[in-house]
Amino acid sequence: MPAVKILFPVLTATLAVPVFAQTPPAPAAPPAPAAAASAPVQRIEITGARDSDVEQRRRATAAKTIIGREEIEQFGDSTVGEVLRRLPGVTTPGTPGRGGPPRLRGLGSGYTQLLIDGQPIPRGFSLESLTPDQVERIEVLRAPTAETGARAIAGTINIILREGLRKRLNDLNLGLGIEDGQTTPGLSWAHNDSAGDLTYNLNAGAFQRRNTNRSETLTTVTGGAAPESSREARESHDQRRGLNLSARLQWRLGTGGDSFTLSPQFFRSDNEGNFSALRSQTGGDFLYDQAQGRNEGSFSTGRLGAQWRQRLGPGRLEAQGTLGAWRAENTSRRVESANGSATRTVDDRGDTRENSVLLGGKYTVLLGGDEARPGSEHSLVTGGEIEQLRRTESRRVLEDGDAQLTDFGDNLQAQSLRVALYAQNEWTPTPQWATHLGLRWEGIRTVGDLGDGTRPSNLNSVFTPLAHAVWKPDPASRSQVRVSLTRSWRAPALNNLIARPGLSARYPVDGPNEPTQPDRAGNPDLQPELATGIDLAFEHYPAGGGVLSVSLFRREVRDLMRSVTALETVSWSPVPRWVARTRNIGDATTQGLELEAKGRLDQWLPGSPRVEVRSNLSLFHSRVAGVPGPDNRLDQQPDGSANLGADYRWPGLPLKTGANLNWVPAYETQTSAEQRVGVSTRRVVDVYGLWTFSPAVALRVSASNLAPRDSDDFNRYVEAGVTESARTLTPSSINWQLRLELKL
Repeated sequence: MPAVKILFPVLTATLAVPVFAQTPPAPAAPPAPAAAASAPVQRIEITGARDSDVEQRRRATAAKTIIGREEIEQFGDSTVGEVLRRLPGVTTPGTPGRGGPPRLRGLGSGYTQLLIDGQPIPRGFSLESLTPDQVERIEVLRAPTAETGARAIAGTINIILREGLRKRLNDLNLGLGIEDGQTTPGLSWAHNDSAGDLTYNLNAGAFQRRNTNRSETLTTVTGGAAPESSREARESHDQRRGLNLSARLQWRLGTGGDSFTLSPQFFRSDNEGNFSALRSQTGGDFLYDQAQGRNEGSFSTGRLGAQWRQRLGPGRLEAQGTLGAWRAENTSRRVESANGSATRTVDDRGDTRENSVLLGGKYTVLLGGDEARPGSEHSLVTGGEIEQLRRTESRRVLEDGDAQLTDFGDNLQAQSLRVALYAQNEWTPTPQWATHLGLRWEGIRTVGDLGDGTRPSNLNSVFTPLAHAVWKPDPASRSQVRVSLTRSWRAPALNNLIARPGLSARYPVDGPNEPTQPDRAGNPDLQPELATGIDLAFEHYPAGGGVLSVSLFRREVRDLMRSVTALETVSWSPVPRWVARTRNIGDATTQGLELEAKGRLDQWLPGSPRVEVRSNLSLFHSRVAGVPGPDNRLDQQPDGSANLGADYRWPGLPLKTGANLNWVPAYETQTSAEQRVGVSTRRVVDVYGLWTFSPAVALRVSASNLAPRDSDDFNRYVEAGVTESARTLTPSSINWQLRLELKL
């Protein structure tokens, strides 16, 4: 690979393990005097460094990308969601610069498995509530493994929180953000230390965010008896306050690596806001010309995890358990008026709670192998999990003081019980080959709620064989080929199993609504999706660092779940209403090409500055059977995404600067034979500068969403020659961040 060696020379730091050993005494040394005998015994200190992120990636049999502390903190992001959007193959829908739930390979809504410390994130929890200072590293797995779980059709993002190390750490970061004239203060603190056999890590973060949001929606109806149109300009002012607390307390039990760990976590956020809207209309039934309202809400979640590791025979036993609970409370009031007089008032109060219990255990053992070739042993892992979730929704809707949805009652429930058993084996039979074979069985029983006393239940089980292999044509080279054959699945979310509808805010319940403003309801009869897939990749790791990667993937999906809007005769209105409800609609396929390159510019072009360059390009294509084309793609999967970034340390100055361009092209999706949606291009430019005054003090300045670009999205519904189209324009702004970093 001479061309590769020229273009991608190395940057990886080598493993350094300095050892300070006690000097042995001379063989015939005379006895030491009594006073000397009481002198302290010289200690043996062994220190080492973990493999670099790139080296860990190269050595892993199952393909994964690892993002460490340096890359996580370099842009001074205020949330983990902002960090994720720059990773290869990750997209974040929403207003440019604001982010949203991360999607691997353009797929979200349950296709991307999100984990914190290897366990599913609490439902309803937003990664926007997690600060980068609480994160040790981020692992992105392109294909599922038996141990991490098979509910990952698109892949897995595993966020590892800060780990307890015996090295003392006491970092304090003070930040201030400014966006569209609104300030966002925040702080984070990380403390690491040890006391005897206890090693602990404490993390805390607090923030207050203020946002001004503006949008304009133009709705037109053509092809009917008479054309109709309306224009609504909306402005909202929102404020959100949050507190994040987490800890990792690890007790060492003996000298053989046995340990007991407690990991408590608590997150709390409160939000409040108000909005106003001005509406003009021609044709059709007149609704209102002004609307205003206010909303308040809170979200809190707590988790307590325990882990026990113990040597058992030739291997190691690990048992863990997690108790979790979250609660979301929301109240809103909307008042519509015409010619200065109130025409409709809607009050909505909701309280959702979910509790979870997860118990698991695994046994790891090394078997067989060639004594002359270390690393050739079978690394066998067997384990199981049992998880129970219970969700309760309480909601009360009043329209002009009259209770709505009374047929469904005020309290609805859904629950699920999941049991999993798995086994996986990593083995390097020859210097050229490494394999990772796994089997995982999961059974899940879900119980929904129709709201009329009926509690339909479903019992499903999924058996998923998983195979990963790495082939090195020459063991001495740093090039390798990966292949993965997997099965994966996606389970219905509990909120989609509860049939209670959510009413369209713009249209009174006693009259008709429109397909672009439907009511929303659950479907207790949902079945899980099942996917089979293949991943193929070529990777080259130059001797000093960097990476060049080319990969292909394909997934075939059965029993696809999709939100379908249809006109239904409903119990909550005297007239038929348009209702969006998740259904199993058939089969689908998705495939793609992913390219990634990281390295240093002066190694590609001798004599150029020492600029660290990172780039990635992903191209996606999908088709849903049963939906006419073109653009009958999976929901919200763009045609691709790209990132181009660079970092530079200025010689002679304690200054480091960097920039990144994130780009997702515009795309349209035919969601059904009648409905089509479109999303405009998302382009986000981030820059930062870090000035290090001393090893203990640094100042970081960053700007996200430079050259802001407005989003222009649409939703169109065509039936019987009548077309209703809603187009929404949403402006975006630059987000400036100033952060003082202190090592106390």
